Amino acid sequence: MLLIHDKWRQFTSKEIPDAHTCAQVLLCLSADSKEAVNELVECARSAGGIADPTPVQDHGFMFGRSFEDPDGHIWEVAWMDFSAMPNGNVPPH
Repeated sequence: MLLIHDKWRQFTSKEIPDAHTCAQVLLCLSADSKEAVNELVECARSAGGIADPTPVQDHGFMFGRSFEDPDGHIWEVAWMDFSAMPNGNVPPH
């Protein structure tokens, strides 16, 4: 669930940290294609997020971008071509 802070406080007595000043979690979403990665990051940017607070990663068989949500959490979005990794071996990049 994604909750506003007032609602989240109903679930915990712990302090809700400011993700603009501290790292709290690493969140990663999987996408079905490079295009889907770009679309999700653009949707986040359109909704008030910041696109690409971390470097874009393009290794050919794997592509990743990120966005920062309005609370400061960084979300990674990644696509990987699993067929490029026979027997679990990552191809050279």
